[in-house]
Amino acid sequence: MLFTLTGCVAEKKSIVLTSENLIPVSENAFNINTASAADLEKIPHIGEKLALKIIEHRRRHGAFRKPEHLMLIQGISDKMFREIRPFIIVN
Repeated sequence: MLFTLTGCVAEKKSIVLTSENLIPVSENAFNINTASAADLEKIPHIGEKLALKIIEHRRRHGAFRKPEHLMLIQGISDKMFREIRPFIIVN
């Protein structure tokens, strides 16, 4: 028995990012460029040490341009960033 496959066409699919794909931001979100250490500590998983590292990074390198730049700080992993992302904004 012989089977042949005719008329197969590979279909290209593209993903379109819409506003529905954006990460929702909490109304209690903090601007990581202006927040005090006490404010930063209100963000889940951010304690005193990480808050001070964030402030020191701002002092040395200037304002964060993207929320993702928080991952440049030792102690903030990709997993942690994904958990705290709704609580941070950058202006």
